[in-house]
Amino acid sequence: MEYLTATVEMADAIRNILHTTIRTVYPKYYPDEVADFFCRHHSREHISEGIAFGNMGVLTDGDVVIGTGCYDRNHITGVYVLPDYQRQGCGSKIMDCLEAEISKKHDTVILDASLSAVFLYEHRGYKTVGHGIYELENDVKLVYEIMEKKLTAALGGST
Repeated sequence: MEYLTATVEMADAIRNILHTTIRTVYPKYYPDEVADFFCRHHSREHISEGIAFGNMGVLTDGDVVIGTGCYDRNHITGVYVLPDYQRQGCGSKIMDCLEAEISKKHDTVILDASLSAVFLYEHRGYKTVGHGIYELENDVKLVYEIMEKKLTAALGGST
C-alpha cells in the first residue's frame, strides 16, 4: 500500500470512497439525514478544492484507490477507507501520513470524530476536548467529538 498526494484524475475515485463509506457506515450510528448531509458536503467540487490545496492524499493498493485523508493546517478534516478494506490498518496508515505532515509545522493535531471513529482515534492517543452538535433538517442533530493529540511527544520530537 502506498499513500500519495491526490490528483484531479483521482476525484471520482475519492468521491466513490467517501460516498460508499458514508452510506455503509454512518447509518449504523446516525439517522439518514446525517449520511445525506455528508454526501452533499463531499461533492465533486468540494473534493476538487481539497485536491487543489495539496492537502488531500489517497491510499492505494496497486492501482486501486482504497482510502483518502485530508487536512487543513493542524486539523485533520477527513479520513475514509472503503468498507472492504477497513480493520486492516488502512486508516492507521493514512493517519500516520497526515500526522507526519502536520507535525512539520504544528505540535498539536485536532479533528472532529464521528461516533464510528472515536475508538480508533482514542487508540491513537487522541483525547476528547469538546463535543460538537450541528443542526440538520427534520430536527436531526449531528453529534461528534472534538479530539486533540500532542504530536511532539507522540513522534519523539522536542518542544
